[in-house]
Amino acid sequence: MNPALQGYLAAVSETLADAGALADAAAELRAVESLVEGSNELSLALNDAALSVAARRSVLDDLLSGKVRPEVRSLVSRAVTVVPASEVVLSFHWLASELGSLAERSADEPLISESEAVLGRMASRNRVTGYAAGVFETLPTEQIEEVEDQLFRFTRTVESDRALRHALGDRDLPVSLRQGIIADLIGGKTLPATQRLASYVIRGGRARDFVGTLDAVVVEAARARGWRVARVSSAEDVDDAQRRGLGDALAQLTGSPVELQVTIDPALLGGVVVQVGDLLVDGSARHRLDQLKEHLLVSEAGFRIPEGSASQKEGKRADG
Repeated sequence: MNPALQGYLAAVSETLADAGALADAAAELRAVESLVEGSNELSLALNDAALSVAARRSVLDDLLSGKVRPEVRSLVSRAVTVVPASEVVLSFHWLASELGSLAERSADEPLISESEAVLGRMASRNRVTGYAAGVFETLPTEQIEEVEDQLFRFTRTVESDRALRHALGDRDLPVSLRQGIIADLIGGKTLPATQRLASYVIRGGRARDFVGTLDAVVVEAARARGWRVARVSSAEDVDDAQRRGLGDALAQLTGSPVELQVTIDPALLGGVVVQVGDLLVDGSARHRLDQLKEHLLVSEAGFRIPEGSASQKEGKRADG
């Protein structure tokens, strides 16, 4: 099943388990599946890839309003959003089956397994950001902003500490041990959601992509607030006026408010490197020097006299 939906279900199932509502939610999802399969018109609408996601999502949202619990409506809406149109009804069946299986677990059996099935790097990131989306939906905007800031600072700490980065990225260490390291580092010092998200990165992400996956969660937090994240690497400190100017310029470029996350990297020598999603702007002195070096090498190659050329033979005769 779609990795983003897997992660989202993991987050929502935790909320349902806390409320003792796993079995009821599973039954409601089965009812939704039956409703869709029993209506040819509704099935055609949901399976019609020509219809926008928003339109298909609106059809079900209006239909289910007040008839199922909010978590079930959220799961249905997320499925329509992330799953291909042809697989939407199948995803309802999968969601109901998964929740039903969780509800049947004994009281002393943990809801959450130690680790998820291993996926590729991007699929694992999608699973984790799906989980993050489910968590952020339960938080007020100001808490999401605080979680985003805490995760960003924790990510930079891990990134700059080789021993810590190795420990948290060691797939041979048990998941519970790596989650324990996170608990020791940030437990009680951050919001519960921050530790919850960092722990799921260990469980649902790829070990060697720990830092990259944490960064993806930070971006998801900004998206949940309607912002975009710009990662800025600078050779020296960026003052408030420079931040405002760069932020305004990027907001005009992207069409969304942009939050700058600045790290200092003296190796750049000067200037900045800015990344917003797939957009990368390298205005560093190091990049300009590398470009100049490449240009000089190309120019030198163009002026080099080929072996055995007439000019080279003339030069040899002259030397003789």
